[in-house]
Amino acid sequence: MVSADVSVRVGWPADAPGIAAVQLRTWQQRYDDELAALLKERGIGPDALTESWRASLSRPPEARHRALVALTHDVVVGFALTVPASDPDVDPAVDGEIVEFTIDPDKTRAGHGSRLLQACADTLEADRFTRAVCWVSTTDDALRAFLTSAGWGPDGASRELADESGGTIKQLRLHTSLV
Repeated sequence: MVSADVSVRVGWPADAPGIAAVQLRTWQQRYDDELAALLKERGIGPDALTESWRASLSRPPEARHRALVALTHDVVVGFALTVPASDPDVDPAVDGEIVEFTIDPDKTRAGHGSRLLQACADTLEADRFTRAVCWVSTTDDALRAFLTSAGWGPDGASRELADESGGTIKQLRLHTSLV
């Protein structure tokens, strides 16, 4: 039997260790020592994160909450989460949201992001959403440029979230039509 070297599929509970590993590597690259101290302080390590993912993948809150994994052979190299959008100015019946979109920092620029983004769009459309939104940090130039190159654009919404250090994270919302 021949199988694809790279693929995207719905995430399973057995994918939890791979998703946790990708998430930790991404956090470490993004936040360095600051994150390591915070994770240690909170007792969050690979095992705790894996169990959290396993529980989430085993019992999603509703049918339209989906985890997708990008794979090289059977190794998780990225993941995304799609859900009904929840902002006060959107309609969760027709607006879906990508709430997480992460590619292993060591596996970028290999097509995984494009495959994963297309799978997100296909999944959201199959769940009968007609528009997709995604919040992006104003400092994440790479993700914003990637989404923009794929046809996403700002819809005028922005927000500020409190971070662990008492500062704020500024985000803007991008959107695309699914029909």
